[in-house]
Amino acid sequence: MFHSWSIARRLFVANLLFVLLLTGVFGAFSVVEARDRAYDDAGGRTRAVATSIANNPLVLQAASTADPSAMLQPYALKVMAEAGADFITIMAPDRTRWTHPRPEELGKPYIGTIEPALQGQTFTEVTAGTLGPSVRTIAPVKDSSGTIKALVAAGVTVRTVDTDVAERLGVIGAIALGVLFFGSVAAWLLGRYLRSVTRGWGPEQLAQLFAYYESVLHSVREGLILVDTRGKAVMYNDQAAELLGLEPSKADRAPDQAPRLAELPLEGSLKALFESGRPAHDEIHLTGSRILVVNQAPAVAPVPARGRQKAAVYGTVATIRDRTEIESLGTELETMKTLSDALRAQTHEHANRLHMIVSLLELGRTPQALEFATKDLELSQQLTDDMLASVDEPVMSALVMGKAAEAHERGVDLAVSTSGSTGVRGLEIQDLVTIVGNLLDNAIDAAAAGGLPRKVQLDVLTSAEAVEFIVRDSGSGIDPGSIDDVLQYGYSTKSDSSDPRGSHGRGVGLALVRQAVQRLNGTMTIGKAGSTGKAGSTAEAGSDGTGAVDTPGGAEFHVVLPAPVTVPKEEKA
Repeated sequence: MFHSWSIARRLFVANLLFVLLLTGVFGAFSVVEARDRAYDDAGGRTRAVATSIANNPLVLQAASTADPSAMLQPYALKVMAEAGADFITIMAPDRTRWTHPRPEELGKPYIGTIEPALQGQTFTEVTAGTLGPSVRTIAPVKDSSGTIKALVAAGVTVRTVDTDVAERLGVIGAIALGVLFFGSVAAWLLGRYLRSVTRGWGPEQLAQLFAYYESVLHSVREGLILVDTRGKAVMYNDQAAELLGLEPSKADRAPDQAPRLAELPLEGSLKALFESGRPAHDEIHLTGSRILVVNQAPAVAPVPARGRQKAAVYGTVATIRDRTEIESLGTELETMKTLSDALRAQTHEHANRLHMIVSLLELGRTPQALEFATKDLELSQQLTDDMLASVDEPVMSALVMGKAAEAHERGVDLAVSTSGSTGVRGLEIQDLVTIVGNLLDNAIDAAAAGGLPRKVQLDVLTSAEAVEFIVRDSGSGIDPGSIDDVLQYGYSTKSDSSDPRGSHGRGVGLALVRQAVQRLNGTMTIGKAGSTGKAGSTAEAGSDGTGAVDTPGGAEFHVVLPAPVTVPKEEKA
C-alpha cells in the first residue's frame, strides 16, 4: 500500500509524524524542566523563609526559656501564613518540636535529616514527614559564640509544587498543540502543492515514467527539441542533434546548463521559429544540406479540474522530420517525367517529319526530302554536340534536350549557348540537375505566361575557375522587393493556370536551387534580363549566396559555381 502513495501523501504523513515526535519530545522536556524549576523555586523560597527565621533574635531568646512553644508557635503560624509555606517547624537540637501546623505534634521528635544543620550548614531536601512528601530547608540558629541553640525547618508539600507544575503544563500543552496544528497545516499545504505538480504520482511511478520518457526520446526516428520560456534548449534527442548539426545532449546535464538558442548553430528561419514559440504545422525549413518538416506546439501544464487559474506554459516542443530524401526522389522523378515528356514530344515531331519525308518521296521530290532530313538532323546534332563539348555530362545534356522539347511543345523558344571546354565533371550531378532543371522550369513557365515572343535563353560558361549558368526569360520579371520571398520554401508567384503541374511543386524550385548553390559554395544573382551579373551584384562570400540586380527586362538568374578540381592524367596513372 505504501508504494501506491503519492509523494504528497508520503510527505504529509512523514511531516505529521515528525511534528508529533517533535511535540512529544518538546512536551516531555518541558514537563521535566518545569518540574525541576518548580522544585528549585520551592527550595529557594523555603531557604529564604528558614534563614530569615533563624536570624530573628526572637527565636534565640525563646530557646533559652522553659517553654519555647509559648512564644514561637504564634510567631511560626503568622510567618507561615504570610510566606505561603505549608509548615514551619522550630525545634531543639535534639529534634524536639517547638512549633508545628498541628498542635498535637508539638513536643514530638522531628522527622527528617538534621545532621548537616547541626554542623552549621543550611541545606534543602525532599523528604516525607507528617504532612507527606515536601520540599524543606533546615537552617541552624546560633548564639553569639556560634553554639547551635535551635533548628528551623520551613517547607512546602509536594502537592503544592505539583499544583504549580500543572499550571505550567497548561501553557506547555497549548504551545505543543499550536506547533502540531501549524505543522500539520504547513504539511497539508506543501502536500497539496506537490500533488498538483506531480499529478498525484509516487516516486516509483515518476521513476518509471522517466525511464519510459528517456527510451521514447532516444528511440523515435523524428527529432525532438524542448525549448523553455527563457529561450534555452533544455533537451533534444539524438535525431534532432543530427538533423540540426548540434552536439549530442548529455542525459545528466542540469537544466541551468542548457544552451541558449542564440548559441546554437541553427539556420535563421529555424532559430526564428524556436524563439517565437508560435504554433507550427508541417512547416518546411531548409538547412545547409537538408529539407526539414517542423511542427511546434506549446508545452502546457494540465489544469486541475477544480482550478480556476490558467494553465502554466513551460515552453515549446518541436518535432523535426527529414524530408531530404523524399524531395530528392521527387526531383529525380520530375527529371524523368521531363525526359519522358521530351521523348513523347520528339516522337510526335519525328512522326510528322517522317510523314513529310515520305510524302516528298512519293511525289518524286527526293532532293527536297533529303535536304529536309539533313537540316533537321543538323539542328538536333548541333545542340547535342555543343552541350557535350562544353558541359561534358550526358545527364545534363539529356536534361537540356528534354527541356528544349518541352519548351517547344509549350510554344517557347529555348536557346542554348555554350562556351568553354572544361566541363562540369566533378560537381554533384544531382545538384546540377536541381539547379538547371528548376531554373529552366521557372523560366519556361514565366515565358509561357507572358506575351510574344516567348523566349528562354540558357548560357553555359565553363572555365578553369568557375562554371556559370545564366537563364533569362521573356516573362514579366520579378519584383525586386519580393526577391527574398521567392527564395523561401513554399512561396510562389505562379497561378495554377500558368503551371502545368498545378499546385504541386510550386514554391519549391528556387528554394532548392538556393540550397544546392550553397552546398556547392556558389553564388546566385537574381535580376532582370539584360543584366551582366557584375561582381558588384553578387553576394559576398559567407552570405547565403543570393543577390539582386534591378535592370530592365525579364527575369535573369546567374549562378556561379567553383570549377571542379581535376586530376591530371599523369597523377591518375
